[in-house]
Amino acid sequence: MATRTLRAFVCSCSIIFLFKLNVFSCQQFSISFQQPSDCGVDSYFDISSLSCVKCGPNQVSSKSGLACECQTGFRVLVSNGASITCQQCPEANQVVTQDGYGCIHCSGRVGENGKCQCPKGSVLVERDGNGNPLTESRCEACNATEPAFSAPDRTGNRCVRCEDSFINSSQSCVCGSSNVQAGGMCFPSNSLPTSVVPNVIFSQLASSVVSAWFSNFMYSSAAACLLFSNRTACQSLGNMCVMNMHSFSTINNDACGLYNTVYRTTAAQGSSQDISYWRANLPWLYYGDQLGLASRILQSEPLPVGFSFKGAQKNSNIELRAAVYSVRGEFLRWEGIGGGNLQLCPDTPTRQQSAFTFGTAYKQSCVLSVSELLNGYPEPVFYDVFLVIQKPQEDKHLLAVPLLNTKQQFNGQFTNEGSNMNNWLLTRRLMLVDTLSGRQNSLSSSPGVIRVASNIKIGFQLVPNTQKGQVYPPLMTVTYSDIPVTDPSTQTVTVSFSLEYTMDQEEARIKTDIALGVLGGVAVVHSLLKTASWKRRIASPLIDLQTLMKFLVFYAGDLANVFFIITVGSGLYWLIFFKAQLFVSVLLPLPAQEERFVVYVGCAFALKTVQFLHKLFVQLSVDIFFIDWERPRGKASKHVEGSGEAKSQASPVSIWRTYFVANEWNEIQTIRKINPTFQVIAVLFFLEVVGFSNLALRDPSSDLRRSPEAYKPPYSLILRYGVASAMWLCIGLIQMIYFTIFHERFVEDKIRQFVDLCSISNISMLLLSHRCFGYYIHGRSVHGHADTNMDEMNTNLKREAENLCGQRGLLPNSDTQTFQISITNRLRAHYDRIIEPINRRSGPSRLVDASANPCEQSTKAYHTMNRFLGSVLDHAHREMDYIVKDKLLFERLIGMEFIEPLDKSIFYNDDSHSFADVLFYGNEAVLLVFDTLFFCVVDLGSQNFILAAVLTYLQQLVFRLIRNGMGRRNLASKTLVDQRFLI
Repeated sequence: MATRTLRAFVCSCSIIFLFKLNVFSCQQFSISFQQPSDCGVDSYFDISSLSCVKCGPNQVSSKSGLACECQTGFRVLVSNGASITCQQCPEANQVVTQDGYGCIHCSGRVGENGKCQCPKGSVLVERDGNGNPLTESRCEACNATEPAFSAPDRTGNRCVRCEDSFINSSQSCVCGSSNVQAGGMCFPSNSLPTSVVPNVIFSQLASSVVSAWFSNFMYSSAAACLLFSNRTACQSLGNMCVMNMHSFSTINNDACGLYNTVYRTTAAQGSSQDISYWRANLPWLYYGDQLGLASRILQSEPLPVGFSFKGAQKNSNIELRAAVYSVRGEFLRWEGIGGGNLQLCPDTPTRQQSAFTFGTAYKQSCVLSVSELLNGYPEPVFYDVFLVIQKPQEDKHLLAVPLLNTKQQFNGQFTNEGSNMNNWLLTRRLMLVDTLSGRQNSLSSSPGVIRVASNIKIGFQLVPNTQKGQVYPPLMTVTYSDIPVTDPSTQTVTVSFSLEYTMDQEEARIKTDIALGVLGGVAVVHSLLKTASWKRRIASPLIDLQTLMKFLVFYAGDLANVFFIITVGSGLYWLIFFKAQLFVSVLLPLPAQEERFVVYVGCAFALKTVQFLHKLFVQLSVDIFFIDWERPRGKASKHVEGSGEAKSQASPVSIWRTYFVANEWNEIQTIRKINPTFQVIAVLFFLEVVGFSNLALRDPSSDLRRSPEAYKPPYSLILRYGVASAMWLCIGLIQMIYFTIFHERFVEDKIRQFVDLCSISNISMLLLSHRCFGYYIHGRSVHGHADTNMDEMNTNLKREAENLCGQRGLLPNSDTQTFQISITNRLRAHYDRIIEPINRRSGPSRLVDASANPCEQSTKAYHTMNRFLGSVLDHAHREMDYIVKDKLLFERLIGMEFIEPLDKSIFYNDDSHSFADVLFYGNEAVLLVFDTLFFCVVDLGSQNFILAAVLTYLQQLVFRLIRNGMGRRNLASKTLVDQRFLI
């Protein structure tokens, strides 16, 4: 026990001791920030410790600031690679040798750096032929005449053969007075102007810069190209013209002016590759200098090979190859386009290569830092782009890809910015980033302006009516941005690279206009028939403002259907024919060309909304009355106050059957043949989970699944609308078919159940959707009474099942219980007189009888209406009698009755239960199309199927609540059933 206690004490003391030593404390590691410019002349920057270290005695910092070197007049005595020891030259008139390790007497003068220096044309010699140091330096003159033709090299340490142009022009290394020396070369007098314009025009900044590169090399490149046919100089001159945006002007001594002078002067040399625009020895920069040649070049002859998306002859790869040149005119290499050489935006190789799959609308854009461009592109690189054409069993051929430079000027005008092809001037050769031409003072200075290819677009146009995927030669459109360099670390530039595929959409537009005109004419006729039918059903022969408004509402609905048919048809056409084609015969409209289609969709939605709201208003204002056929089954005694006597009167009929039927009608007002919740979930499942939304991408692939690493092109609005509308309609139609064929037959048919309920309840229903037209449900019980007990009810149902009683129809030996009715003006007027006291209560207060009890008025009106309608149906009023007949087929097709009810009302047999037209159930087509358009319009605006589905569901919920709430109010006011009993 004592040992354990001692051990614990020792451990505790040890821990306390360690804490005292701060062993367990946290330590931060930091250093001071220093850079080479902070070290001064007597210190250097140590790359190992990242700090400034003081140089040794007689030493100063080197130009780089990363090492020390001896002071002027001191030589290196010892050097071990890491440090040096300096010693002053022993004699006062000695200087340090060029290598810094010795001291020597100078035979000539001493330069500013404290070392020997020789006059022009001589080289400095400080060692003999064996490498032994001399005591005194010598200046050896180079022999500039034949046969040596030598001159000092750039270092001034040895004599080398001078440039051929000096020898050829003066037979020496001296350029004679009659010659012109420029760019390190000597030129004889020639047709080129000796005074050149080294300006680079930056049109976006409305300024020009005197370029140091142009000043040093423009004339020499032009002269060497013209006089010596120097191919590298010719390429260099062409590059300067490209850096000046291929611009033409009346000035003949700028970059492009000199190029054109050489081009015209060397016409006798012929052309390269049998191409008239490609002069021998010169780069190919222009497709002529005349306006109007662009259409001939771009649309005169299609490519000899066709493109196909699928099948054994699949050919969807676009192979581009470029000849790459340096700014000095040197040929660097042949380079395949792809992998980021023309795409400035960084991305994965897989996504960048997707740009060159035919039919894939590729667009890549990003924001780049100016400082990154300055560091990554110290000199521009130039590309001559060709399309590789490979026929089966043949060698590869290269087709030159013409270039449209939107910033090119022709006599001060930007001819390439417009859409008129006849004004274009096509060119060749492009660059991506130019940080060189904007340097003014010297080539080592920072550029004041840089030029960036901010938008590169390669476009293919499909040959009209082709069935083999033929296209015209591609066109590369380049837009450059001029950026003044002020603060490179904060400045940015937006760049993009895209491929675009077009076809002539004029034929499709004409066909769409024809379809719109024809179907629009049919819609006018159909709307006129609807208006005529409506006029007959309200028994009004006059054409007034209300008639015109009704026609416009009907026409809005029919025209909405026309737009809907055209847009859905167009969407499915492009979806099927673009995605399923083998050889390319159609290409998707461009986003700008889809605007007309979007307008059609918007018109369809707006007009369908008008039709839907009109339908809703009609349903909320329909006249309804329940006719109770139940009669008292006996008499009851009622005690009369004051007299003490009991008075006998008919037993009251229960109102609960009427309330029950009214509640059932209220419940079926918003039932539909589709389940809205299932509709939304199913559409989202197929679009987002299964992947049908990928069919709307602007590429020829029909895959529903895409790799996350693959490039995802933008959506086509037409394809997106086609996929969304087709999916919504298909799922809706499948639900309707299931509901009609299976659910209504084997599960539940609420419409027919309501008719059966009316028969069991001994209650008929009158619906007037128009003033003199409506529907009648005959619910008169064949058993005479429905207000009975359970035993009698079961007995009655059993007798009916065994055909031991009459049939339920209005006519004897008939089962037809539902009718469309056209009533006479006399009958309607009598109906209005009975209901007028009730309607007056909602009118102005001056028309309301203050002494009348509203409850008694309602009860009295209800009983009066019940007796009146019952007597009419029993043929008790000869002046308001009716006949029953079948509707003609043509009457059913056009929705119009040919016979006007003048003396007798007409009851048309209606086995299709068309009274559902005043419910959501009978307007499923309108609701389905409205929901489809609502879903598609929201999606087209947001490009989000989930948001569109949520808003569509909310829209359905809101309108269902409106229909239920206002429908309940209308039901209570028209049937005289107290709203408190409508659950």
